[in-house]
Amino acid sequence: MKNLFSAIPDDLSAEVFEDLVSSQSVRIERIISRGHTTPEQDWYDQDENEWVVVLQGAARILFADGSEESLGAGDFVSIPAHSRHRVSWTDPDQITIWLAVFYR
Repeated sequence: MKNLFSAIPDDLSAEVFEDLVSSQSVRIERIISRGHTTPEQDWYDQDENEWVVVLQGAARILFADGSEESLGAGDFVSIPAHSRHRVSWTDPDQITIWLAVFYR
């Protein structure tokens, strides 16, 4: 058995992405952030739909249309395929743990 809140790396100089489940139609990923953001010139533009929840910590997702979602523990958002977005902020003072589900 594994736990989403265990095995947190000591070195978080880079954001951590870990596939937990992967198949042809769905992928579930744990993401660990601490003050990380998507570089300002970069945007995610994925072929898959994404449902993402913050399990711990806090973050903001900025969409190309200028809207922004603030997420705290328990908050989730659905992002349709090809909806350009980026992580504009994660809490620098605590670890943020995300669970992202990618599906077609």
